[in-house]
Amino acid sequence: MPSYDAFLLVSFGGPEGPADVMPFLQNVTRGRRIPRERLAAVAEHYYAFGGVSPINRQCRDLLAAIGKDFAAAGLNLPVYWGNRNWHPLLGDTVAAMAADGVRHALAFVTSAYGSYSSCRQYLDDIERARGEEGAAAPRIDKIRHYFNHPGFIEPLADSTRAAVGRLPRAARVGAHLVFTAHSIPEAMAAASGPPGGRPPPGRYVTQLTEAARLVAERAGEHPWRLVYQSRSGPPAQPWLGPDVCDHLAELAAAGAPAAVLVPVGFVSDHMEVRHDLDVQAAETAARLGLPLERAATPGTDHRFVSMITDLVRERLDRAPRAALGRLGPGCDACPPDCCRPPPGPAPPPAARPAPPASPVDVT
Repeated sequence: MPSYDAFLLVSFGGPEGPADVMPFLQNVTRGRRIPRERLAAVAEHYYAFGGVSPINRQCRDLLAAIGKDFAAAGLNLPVYWGNRNWHPLLGDTVAAMAADGVRHALAFVTSAYGSYSSCRQYLDDIERARGEEGAAAPRIDKIRHYFNHPGFIEPLADSTRAAVGRLPRAARVGAHLVFTAHSIPEAMAAASGPPGGRPPPGRYVTQLTEAARLVAERAGEHPWRLVYQSRSGPPAQPWLGPDVCDHLAELAAAGAPAAVLVPVGFVSDHMEVRHDLDVQAAETAARLGLPLERAATPGTDHRFVSMITDLVRERLDRAPRAALGRLGPGCDACPPDCCRPPPGPAPPPAARPAPPASPVDVT
């Protein structure tokens, strides 16, 4: 079995103050020709929360919980954290790991699914960070997809039942479960998975559908559907649908008694959850007169944290590979051509943004 001497938490990153917002958005969308007025509109979502994304705070909390769980389990691994798009940047973290003498690290990515944007792009950014550091860079292996692990499914199922319980009593029976995930271009979704092994609709939609089914069957007798949110592409480009707000309108028109949003595509309350669901979708439901609640994401639930420890143990000492449902546990290593987007202009690597206005605590 491989020997590992460090653990690396890899996430998306987000601004931590108003001055960070536009540089962060420009970095995320570099090379995509997003009009500045569109970026300015998205920036307002962050400004409404003080210019602070919740994701970095959640990563700090998760990293602290992982450290405690490792210690309780007897895992003597130092923990590091690096982001793709904002400080602490992955390249800086890999440099720090190299300076500390780390030679072989195991990386956990805060995305449970397989696609270019949710898996392959993280792998590419890890390799880019290693390339920047050169020969001293540690080898970094990514932990497998965990969309069907009990430590991910069970907290979501519990929070879904709790959300149903917060609905008006008369609306609970027959309430619809609306599972949401980040929309991506249809072509990217179809290309998710290894070539020759990704029948329609592709790995991303297949894994999301299975995760939603696993949560739904544990949450009681409720009709459910997987929908999408947070589309950001040009109108002429087909993206996964239906949109969550359009689906809420359909439910209201059909006389549904209530709906519960279940952000199955997210491990914590990103801005897409806090704004796109808690603000936009909630406003839509209120306008339609549709009672609405939202299930909590796994976040730092003890079962989710223990799942991470278990996934590390899988790689360290052949611990049992837990998985629920029909698809089984994923492979440890994706093929080099897995989840590659269709031929076309490759997005440029993210630029290194300027240091934040205030120090970022990475401990």
